[in-house]
Amino acid sequence: MIEIDDLTVQFGGVRGLSALTARLPEPVTGLVGPNGAGKTTLINVLSGFVRPTTGRVGIDGQDLSDIAIHKRAAFGIRRTFQNEQVVENLTAADNINAILDNVPTDGQPRAALIAQALEFVGLAAKGNVLGRDLNAYQRRMLEIARAMVGRPRLIMMDEPGAGLAQHESEHLRDVIRRLHGHCGAQVLLVDHDVDLISATCTATLVLDFGSAIAYGATASVLAEPKVRAAYLGVLEDAT
Repeated sequence: MIEIDDLTVQFGGVRGLSALTARLPEPVTGLVGPNGAGKTTLINVLSGFVRPTTGRVGIDGQDLSDIAIHKRAAFGIRRTFQNEQVVENLTAADNINAILDNVPTDGQPRAALIAQALEFVGLAAKGNVLGRDLNAYQRRMLEIARAMVGRPRLIMMDEPGAGLAQHESEHLRDVIRRLHGHCGAQVLLVDHDVDLISATCTATLVLDFGSAIAYGATASVLAEPKVRAAYLGVLEDAT
């Protein structure tokens, strides 16, 4: 479970998050809101890239402030980026192998872990292809494959649905829905694609101006007038 307690992040005179408190127990949780709402700030705090001004974040009772940023991958904190962080001159398989240097393998052969991850995301035939020769969608899938190896606890995805064709988006939905059952990780999904959020997220947290304005079952949350006003640009009094 993701635990957020009275979390405030201040950047000079700008408050990125304001006394945010939440408990996120669902296998796949959406994190949505307009630009500047605090979504990226929250995942940066969870990743260790940004330190809270006050408050804390934790996973399953473990305070993440006690875990150095370079040790969070081994603890199980993983992240994919909108601009894929694929090593261009390594094969797809070696991109995953590099992650296995820093995460638990539980004594399993690396080759088997790599093959399983590639198969899961639909890249079984691309293991020997260099990163630079993968298309944008394949690179995005490779990021997910890297995130899911080595006992992940939390996988944060930043705009994985951006710019995808319809068939790619459908495959992405299937991958996200199956992730928790396959590797046990919670997924925190940041995306502006309402259809993707609706299709994959059991619950959704909505931020606006650094504060939570709604949390609950995704369909109910996205139907709330205040959420539609903030996130979908629909005025509450429009009839």
